[in-house]
Amino acid sequence: MNRLLHRFRTLPIRARLSLLVAAAVAFAVAAVSVTCWFIVQGKLYEQLDNDLQRGTSGPQQMRQLQEAQVALNNCSKTTQGTGLFRGNYTQVVTESGKVCVFGDSTGTIKVAQADKDVIEKADRSKVYFRNGTDEDGNEVRVMTRPLGATETIAGEEGPKIGIVVAVPLSSTQSTLNDLALILLLVSGVGVIGAGAAGLAVARAGLRPVDKLTEAVEQVARTEDLSIRIPVEDDSEDEVARLSRSFNSMTTSLANSRELQQQLIADAGHELRTPLTSLRTNIELLTRSEETGRPIPEADRKALLASVKAQMTELASLIGDLQELARSEGQRGERVQVIALEDTVESALRRARLRGPELTITADLQPWYVRAEPSALERAMVNILDNAVKFSPEGGTIEVQLNQGVLTVRDHGPGIPAEELPHVFDRFWRSPSARALPGSGLGLSIVARTVEQAGGDVTLAHAEGGGTVATVRLPGAPTPPPDNQSPAGE
Repeated sequence: MNRLLHRFRTLPIRARLSLLVAAAVAFAVAAVSVTCWFIVQGKLYEQLDNDLQRGTSGPQQMRQLQEAQVALNNCSKTTQGTGLFRGNYTQVVTESGKVCVFGDSTGTIKVAQADKDVIEKADRSKVYFRNGTDEDGNEVRVMTRPLGATETIAGEEGPKIGIVVAVPLSSTQSTLNDLALILLLVSGVGVIGAGAAGLAVARAGLRPVDKLTEAVEQVARTEDLSIRIPVEDDSEDEVARLSRSFNSMTTSLANSRELQQQLIADAGHELRTPLTSLRTNIELLTRSEETGRPIPEADRKALLASVKAQMTELASLIGDLQELARSEGQRGERVQVIALEDTVESALRRARLRGPELTITADLQPWYVRAEPSALERAMVNILDNAVKFSPEGGTIEVQLNQGVLTVRDHGPGIPAEELPHVFDRFWRSPSARALPGSGLGLSIVARTVEQAGGDVTLAHAEGGGTVATVRLPGAPTPPPDNQSPAGE
């Protein structure tokens, strides 16, 4: 059985569907055929029983009893029937099983114990039907009717007798056999037709799956993610949904590949500038050592400061790239409920170190969010660094956190309106800011981190000049006291 199930599972889907349809139809046809056969058999037997019972009930029972008693008394003699009993076989049977052929009977019926039991009860209202055989083994339909007790010559009660009447079942069995053959042929044709119809339906239904399979194989072979499977707009079946899902998947993969290629190209472009500057400065220092011509001390310090600045810029760029390359699963494992005000306070300490000449004010109200602590702190640092970078010397940066809305307002030159839609793009830098240090990834990291935490971030012009950054983050349940820790630790 297990081997058959295993072989069935290894068959193609078309073959399995065809076999299942054929099996279901075969079961249904078999059930209907068997039911039909038994119903017809019952009707034919009922007709035979009615024919046997006709003329053996009602007021004629006394005459039947008298005639049967005469037949019993003259059992050794030939007795002519009077038409009261209808059947090819007619005989009188006593409760002890004695048999006397009666009338024009064509043979003798084998008496069963059930016949004697019915006669012994002598209930004239009861008639017993069964299938039996004659002395030659031919099948017959038998009716047994009790007639009551006889009377002896002395007037005493004699043995109980009954009449056994039968007709041959040959014609009935022939009809049932013909019916069984017809039902068998019809069932066979139905099963074969169902199997063919199932195969046709399976082919038609799986045709879109074949197209999907071909498309997947072609994508795997050519790595061409622009392949699409045609789907009817009004189709809502499972195959159409699967095709749409595949098209959406390939579209997402194509976009992801395009973004990856763009990221690599942009990263290469951004890395080229600091690396070129580093190589130039290092070559100047090396040539000075090789030729024995010392560089003036002021120029030497400037070169070393430039090398240090370029190394810092490279480290920052590599860190930003690593942040962008981290997968969603890696972030999901570190998400927890944290105090946003602690995260902002930690970022403020770092911002004050980078802009000691600036005045940074903060008004922070408690607020808890679900986010990755280190990523959220990096996003807060990037927002504050952006404000520090564009604030004039001696300027003021105002930071406020209230009900999950964080605003960072600087008093710098502001961002032109035509540049606002691009501020969160990767590696995008304003023409006026290209001379300043940075990789163009800071605000992109901010946008993605805030979106992953379920919030949003915007940059807009501030009244009176400058720029205001607004971060909105949904709240989270306050964690137990033992789970609270300052962000970034």
